[in-house]
Amino acid sequence: MPAFKTLIAKTAAALKGKGTFIALALCIAAVGGAGVYAYNKTVDTLNSSLTSKKPSDSSTSSDLPANVPSDSVLKDDSLTSELEAVSKVQPRVFPTSGEILTKFSDGELVYNATLGAWETHNGIDIAAANGSNIVAMTSGVVTDVWEDPLWGCCVEIDHQNSVMSYYYGLSTQLAVTKGDKVDSGDVIGTAGNTASAEIAIDPHVHFALKRNGEWIDPVQFVTPTAEK
Repeated sequence: MPAFKTLIAKTAAALKGKGTFIALALCIAAVGGAGVYAYNKTVDTLNSSLTSKKPSDSSTSSDLPANVPSDSVLKDDSLTSELEAVSKVQPRVFPTSGEILTKFSDGELVYNATLGAWETHNGIDIAAANGSNIVAMTSGVVTDVWEDPLWGCCVEIDHQNSVMSYYYGLSTQLAVTKGDKVDSGDVIGTAGNTASAEIAIDPHVHFALKRNGEWIDPVQFVTPTAEK
């Protein structure tokens, strides 16, 4: 700024006598030039300060440990254990391990030696000695327990997804009651050979499945890899 003051003084002396107006105009121009100089100096200082600032000075994903991907941050895992439990589908198992004595007839008529009549067989008969454990096919809720004149002691289980399972010919000593929740392989009772409608064949349990209200072949449902 002292240089500009000297410039103004010299200019005023040189133009002495030329008129007050000219001198005043030159003074104004000189002051304006000083303002522009000061502004440019300030802008240069700010730019220099901004460019010298390193990216690491700001808070970015580079602050994360090297082995943590930036897109993995802030994930809420509070439901992890619950979701894992839901995602694990329980295995499907046969209620007992005996031989299949009578197959699913898929709507075809088969001869019932006990009743002496031709009828559909809507499940499978699995050999089971009296007193042997009968288990739930998979997880579900017991929706009914009853005694039938032809099918003996019966249990119905709702497995969700529109699948219901039925166990006929059990003993009256059941391990479940209506409303009980069961898991795959839980004992629901024992074989009792109480189904008088099929008493002519060896001791067994009658196992049947419905899906969306229609009888289906238990073998193909419990063992999905079976030929269809």
